[in-house]
Amino acid sequence: MLNLLRRAARGFVPLTVDANWRASDDIIWIDLVDPTPDEEAAVETAYGIDLPTREEARHLEPSSRLYQEAGATFLTATLLARADEPHPVASPVTLVLVNDVLITIRYEPLKAFTIFAERCAHAPVADGGEAALELLDAIVERSAEVLERQSGLVHETSVAIFNRPPGNAFGSLLSDLARAQSITSLARKSLVSLSRLSSFAVLAPEFQKDDSRRSHLIAVQHDIQALTEHASFTSGHISFLLDAALGLINIEQNSIIKFFSVVAVVFLPPTLVASIYGMNFDIMPELHWAMGYPWALALMVISGVTPFLWFKKKGFL
Repeated sequence: MLNLLRRAARGFVPLTVDANWRASDDIIWIDLVDPTPDEEAAVETAYGIDLPTREEARHLEPSSRLYQEAGATFLTATLLARADEPHPVASPVTLVLVNDVLITIRYEPLKAFTIFAERCAHAPVADGGEAALELLDAIVERSAEVLERQSGLVHETSVAIFNRPPGNAFGSLLSDLARAQSITSLARKSLVSLSRLSSFAVLAPEFQKDDSRRSHLIAVQHDIQALTEHASFTSGHISFLLDAALGLINIEQNSIIKFFSVVAVVFLPPTLVASIYGMNFDIMPELHWAMGYPWALALMVISGVTPFLWFKKKGFL
């Protein structure tokens, strides 16, 4: 699918291209969403560039994702997609700046792009360089939103772990932490990729000729750095909570085993007494005692209470 944003236009215009399509001078942004070979070929022909395919973007080495060729600046990053769905993914996204036109290639629905497209409907951008900066702002804001949500979830899980009643299952808490860790890890990977992208983007002619845009790009870099540190902190907090949860599980399991061990030891002497007096021998003095039965019961009680009191004194209970 190919979407166009024209100068002074209020939003995107879906477009179907063919081999004879030619780009007009008023185009600011071309958004290729999971493009077909024909759409890629039409854009390549219109601007005289070679766009990376999905496989090329995915398998490019980090050092090869940022380059300039044929007067265009190619910037490829790995962004977090489907963060609100059960299975988030990391997807390659390529930004191309050529002749003051922004060309983006993506293969997943990204909320940051939707947010930026809505902003363009209310406040049109001047050219591709400004569009790239505003898009980076939207991506950073979306990353901040995702990390803030995960931080809130981690805080709630932390409170639940350390204030839960004994005996409650840890399963749902561990599942929440695992999902938060997965999303935070993907977000951090995305931010590291964006950091490299923003550092290289300053070489693009669209930014070189404007001091205010270079300053804007530096501000974006600072935001990305701050979010990367926040993601690292959140990841460390999640690791601590996972260790704490597993430690509490071990403590509860040890308490259960200790309880059953004490019960077994407490009932072992009475069982021994009962076993002795349950033997069928003729010569047993207690068999003919008038107080033989109460004696056996008392002996079993004493033999059970004594270990219990000893465990209590030693602090095992």
